[in-house]
Amino acid sequence: MEESRYAKRADRIMVIDGKLINYLEDLSFITLSAGERERICSDLEKILSGMELLSTIDVQGEQEQDIPVKFKTGLRKDEVKASFPCGEILKNAPETNGKAFIVPQIVE
Repeated sequence: MEESRYAKRADRIMVIDGKLINYLEDLSFITLSAGERERICSDLEKILSGMELLSTIDVQGEQEQDIPVKFKTGLRKDEVKASFPCGEILKNAPETNGKAFIVPQIVE
């Protein structure tokens, strides 16, 4: 992988290098192989190049477009349905208070 790569922007240069990839790995709690790191660098360069291309488009005099999305949701109506009896559910718990599960406290 190259030591550093540059994506030129109108007002600054964004460096796409190992340091940026390390930062993104830490931020997303992932570990990338060398091949994945190279591919991510290449993908980020392509994305930034595309953004640079978009910034060159002259939109002076163009009206903003707002196209509302019209669709029907696939949601069902809320209906009360029978559920399992509370006692039957609680008998599977290691510890209960008779109405709910007892779990270890994780927030002080």
